[in-house]
Amino acid sequence: MKLSLIMPTRNEAAALGPLLAEIRHLLPEAEVIVVDDGSTDATAAIAAEHGAHVINHPYPKGNGAAIKTGARAAKGDILVFMDADGQHQPQDIPRLLAKLEEGYDMVVGARGMKDHAGAHRGLANALFNRFASWMVNHRVEDLTSGFRAVRAGHFRRYLYLLPNSFSYPTTCTMSFFRAGLGMAYVPVDMPPRIGKSHIRPFRDGIRFLLIILKIGTLYSPMKLFLPVSGAFFATALGYYTYTYLMYHRFTNMSALLFITSVLVFLIGIVSEQITMLIYKDSDQESS
Repeated sequence: MKLSLIMPTRNEAAALGPLLAEIRHLLPEAEVIVVDDGSTDATAAIAAEHGAHVINHPYPKGNGAAIKTGARAAKGDILVFMDADGQHQPQDIPRLLAKLEEGYDMVVGARGMKDHAGAHRGLANALFNRFASWMVNHRVEDLTSGFRAVRAGHFRRYLYLLPNSFSYPTTCTMSFFRAGLGMAYVPVDMPPRIGKSHIRPFRDGIRFLLIILKIGTLYSPMKLFLPVSGAFFATALGYYTYTYLMYHRFTNMSALLFITSVLVFLIGIVSEQITMLIYKDSDQESS
């Protein structure tokens, strides 16, 4: 099976040369695609010098957009995604591929707490992992890792769901679990990145939280809507009990809370049906 290695890059000239040289040494037969997402340095030239297939974005579109560009252009049956900042180490790729050959559809390089860029990001990722694990009823060891190997046909099936930002791993992971595809994790060590990160913690953190909620509704809407509906119902029941005991009356506020509870529940039912339509073709191979 042919292997395609896809690297989204933006101003990664400092780390790219040695990384590509090591990849060529370890995986000489692999197709290497470098998607230059509007770099202003020598990223594209260095990639071309090392024999990579370079695809240029005329302006920065985002990490997820670069991933989608590379996935569309790749010719391999297996796709490996990795960053070009020196954090993802080429010597770990054979381990991901070996795990994939055990029958999984996607294998993710999972970081430990010490490998995150700062304690705050490690804590945030731990919370996101727990939320995702609750949503999918499986342990999610690293929801946001961009270092992963995946079967190309399965991955391309969900390209239209992937955002253009840094949060594509989240959408990809949740989509695979929802479709019933096999997921596995391989522990990897990730050294500090070379160069400056393009992630803005506050802006991208808020965006990532919204994507988590969006993907939650795509994956299992009732797990989000049912607790909200239950909270409105419990509040309505408690308020009605209070007003009945104190004033022997059923108030407009109680009625509004009960109606809101029912409406939220019905929206969850409709969302569940829409989700089933999104994943109805999960058992068919992507062309």
